Amino acid sequence: MTPNIGPTDRIFRIVFGLLLIALPFISGFALFDATWATAASVIIGIVLLATAAMRFCALYTLFGIRTCSR
Repeated sequence: MTPNIGPTDRIFRIVFGLLLIALPFISGFALFDATWATAASVIIGIVLLATAAMRFCALYTLFGIRTCSR
């Protein structure tokens, strides 16, 4: 897998992923009273962290996007 996520994109994914994982547990929003919303938020957060760690996004490959320098 060739890296296709650049440094700025990677930092954004890490910050947003951590936020999505923590939000259901610390925010108190009524939306997260629903189990599906909590699960969706945590799963999306984990996916963002995983793609940042691997520096590879399958959707970017599918759409021909590359945010890192060649």
